[in-house]
Amino acid sequence: MQRIQRVADRYVNAQQFAGIEWLIERDGEVAARGSSGVADHASGTAIPKRALYRIYSMTKPIVSLMALMLIEQGKLRLFDMLQAFDADFANLRVLGADGSLVPAQRPVMVEDLLTHRAGFSYEFIVGCQIAPYYREARVSGDGSKTLEEMMDVLAGLPIAHQPGSAFRYGVSTDVLAHVIQRAANRPLDELLKEQIFDPLGMDDTGFAVAPVDAERIMPMYGSGDLDRLPPLAPQPQTLARLDVEDMYPSDRPGKFIRGGHGLFSTLDDYARFARMLLDGRAPDGRHLISSTMHRFMQANRLPADQLPLRIGMNVLPGYGWGLVGRVMLDQGQAVGITGQGEFGWAGAASTFFWVDPSMNLTGTIMTQYAGSALPLADDIRTAAYASL
Repeated sequence: MQRIQRVADRYVNAQQFAGIEWLIERDGEVAARGSSGVADHASGTAIPKRALYRIYSMTKPIVSLMALMLIEQGKLRLFDMLQAFDADFANLRVLGADGSLVPAQRPVMVEDLLTHRAGFSYEFIVGCQIAPYYREARVSGDGSKTLEEMMDVLAGLPIAHQPGSAFRYGVSTDVLAHVIQRAANRPLDELLKEQIFDPLGMDDTGFAVAPVDAERIMPMYGSGDLDRLPPLAPQPQTLARLDVEDMYPSDRPGKFIRGGHGLFSTLDDYARFARMLLDGRAPDGRHLISSTMHRFMQANRLPADQLPLRIGMNVLPGYGWGLVGRVMLDQGQAVGITGQGEFGWAGAASTFFWVDPSMNLTGTIMTQYAGSALPLADDIRTAAYASL
């Protein structure tokens, strides 16, 4: 497992990442665990114990799992319509590439939100005709707005395509979080703590950080954020500090809640979540989701004409999309070594996790650089498989 250490050290020694942590588990045992670098590049401050990371889009699988749990509790269905939970979304219009606006041909459903086929987008999606509207309204970039206020803005904007007709990565999981709160009639942060974090022992995970723990938050580096267009050509990766408190605040408990980003977590906490995704069970053996739902959520839901999976300009060959994230359908198309049926997701700050049921394997990578174009996660995952 020194392969992984060498990979991480190479990136840190090149001053491309300040600090990196990883945890690989197989058959319920730690196969590799380590770290490289520091928390603060300028001061050389060491990575603290139980370092807290902004996990960005690795929030999505957690919120998606909460939706699946509500489905099993009879409070939500895949075919439920978004407008049944918020009438402001009843008259969505599609903005064409030519600037024309036409009514949505059918309502957005919960399944569309889980699979990013509702027509919502992100500010940073290159070539998306509604991205400029998102940037102007700071849909994702304004962390001072509550989730409800974010939805008020979003409901007044056009969507990018007819519901169900295409995969468009975006704020669909934020809208799903809004639906979850309406369906359960409870705040999302309370639901996640009670039904996911507490059963899994994820004591350090949440949408805010207590003042006493603020020193454990890893400082951010990078050149990009969710409300900006990425540069067309990859930029040299240097350790420039990045202040993201405006869009990703750490000190607004009960007010800053999102579905697509927003959670803070530690390496060990997120590894507990990844481990649960192998069988749907908490450490004490109780089911968070049934065996049937566990199999159901891993199935690809994108038709062939909506593949290959694309995130803006980035293509993920061989992958489809299930109900909690990507899923490997065809290793013959994959451009990085992984297992058939592997699933998981990543975050904008270069965090990454994967679950490989074929090998009873999970891997979690935590770091702190937004907008990276470097293949850190792929290199560490390759090193892990090569070692195993």
